[in-house]
Amino acid sequence: MYNKVILVGNLTRDLELRYTPGGTAVGSTGLAVNRKFKGADGNLKEEVTFVDITFFGRTAEIANQYLRKGSKILAEGRLKFDSWTDQNGGKRSKHSIVVENMTMLDPKGSSNGNQQSGGYGAPQQPQPQPQQSGGYGAPQQPQPQPQQSGGYGAPQQPEIPEIDIDDDEIPF
Repeated sequence: MYNKVILVGNLTRDLELRYTPGGTAVGSTGLAVNRKFKGADGNLKEEVTFVDITFFGRTAEIANQYLRKGSKILAEGRLKFDSWTDQNGGKRSKHSIVVENMTMLDPKGSSNGNQQSGGYGAPQQPQPQPQQSGGYGAPQQPQPQPQQSGGYGAPQQPEIPEIDIDDDEIPF
């Protein structure tokens, strides 16, 4: 049989990270998935589905480090059926998703470290704005033109910026 689920949505809460006695990381959270459609009356409607998701192993640790409430992810995994008996003796059950592969969809740097990335009532923190010279009211400074050699037919080498990144910053 084939059991594969792909969902894109926003986390409904911060990840709860635990470890099994064997040392395997287990992360649990919720995912809100939106669906927009036209109703029978022709009006645009929106339906929200809340799904519990679980991460295991290194994926759980990475999710705990980089994701916060409101973070947008693409989760690939499998559907799991859980059933249990509640305190009153009643039988309960639910479906959840066991995430096997996850892609973070928020812009790079929007949910780093302990900062909240916003969403679902999280306070927005003002971001420092870089100082810019110029603007609509400022006098224009002449930009230096690169020297061209070889005339019209010579290919130009694009300027490639140098990337300074540590292995600790790569989430995989």
